Amino acid sequence: MENFQLHILGAGSAIPTKQFSQPSQLLSLRDKLFMIDCGEGAQNQLRRFGASLSRLNHIFISHLHGDHCFGLIGLLSTLDMQGRTADLTIHSHEDLKALLSPLLSYFCKGISYRIKFEPFNPKDNLVIYEDKSLTVETIPLKHKIPTAGFLFREKDKLRHIIREKIDFYKIPIREIPLIKQGADFYSEEMGELIPNSQLTLPPTPSKSYAYCSDTLCTDSIIPLIERVDCLFHEATFLNQHLSRAKSTFHSTARQVALLAEKASVGKLIIGHYSARYDDVRLLLDEAKSIFPKTYLAHDGAHFII
Repeated sequence: MENFQLHILGAGSAIPTKQFSQPSQLLSLRDKLFMIDCGEGAQNQLRRFGASLSRLNHIFISHLHGDHCFGLIGLLSTLDMQGRTADLTIHSHEDLKALLSPLLSYFCKGISYRIKFEPFNPKDNLVIYEDKSLTVETIPLKHKIPTAGFLFREKDKLRHIIREKIDFYKIPIREIPLIKQGADFYSEEMGELIPNSQLTLPPTPSKSYAYCSDTLCTDSIIPLIERVDCLFHEATFLNQHLSRAKSTFHSTARQVALLAEKASVGKLIIGHYSARYDDVRLLLDEAKSIFPKTYLAHDGAHFII
């Protein structure tokens, strides 16, 4: 089973449709689960698609428009009723704490777990989360209100030690972690230094995922998303509605495809479709004419990063 997976809970925009719920995603990395945005109805989508929240400890909110955060109070309340005890951290613009606190004190009095708010400035490119295997940094975006995307990047992995070499050179267990980190090994029995290249194989390549919604399409983010394995970028409009995209600070499918091409990303996922489009395959066709490795997000979609 792949270690790095993306699950789309909602692929729509401000007005939900029969096809698409409001924005929300789950990113699964080994034993960790992260939520990105939490639009209205997110917890219904979680149940609909059978997602377990036992590993969810961090929620990242891109900006404080309702379609990206109206689902939070319902989800937090349900977790309380289910008896959650583990801390839950919400990363967002600083105003979210002031907005949510009165609702929590009224609807979730005596809540069973601790909610921690970790504010960030959406105008800055900052590392806002880090553990032994992953970093998450913000991507400053251009929208009507302060907005940030998120870049999830695996840390460099250890080299693979060749099992037969351990026996052949009688390598002590205490030396194995150092060798995996790139150290050579001195064999006292043979009286020689064995180079690391003879003892190990290259590490499994690290993966990266960038999430960008909502924003004017801008080349300013290319240095941050360049060569990511997978880019999700809003494509609210077709290019024939470019003027509407500009006035609402959104992007067109054509613009996003050109951006993905310039940034040399591995694959592009588009979403956050305007409710005006009954057939979003038109957006896909527009993007794929420029960037063939483009895919449509839809509620319940699953992607391997």
